[in-house]
Amino acid sequence: MKQVKTVISELIDVGLLLLALAIVLTLLVGGTLPFFGSVANNIITLVSDLGSNGLVGLIALGVILWLFANR
Repeated sequence: MKQVKTVISELIDVGLLLLALAIVLTLLVGGTLPFFGSVANNIITLVSDLGSNGLVGLIALGVILWLFANR
């Protein structure tokens, strides 16, 4: 079970690194990238959706942050 948690943790780390790379490349190049798509627009949409839902969006954001902080 510990190995499974380690593998999942490593996959999440790689995913977060790819997300950071996609954000930087999108900001540098602009528009959509062939492999990453429009990451910046998706993040803006996510934040907008969470913000427009008021308390529910705030709770969802708290849950997301809690999941990443407690890995």
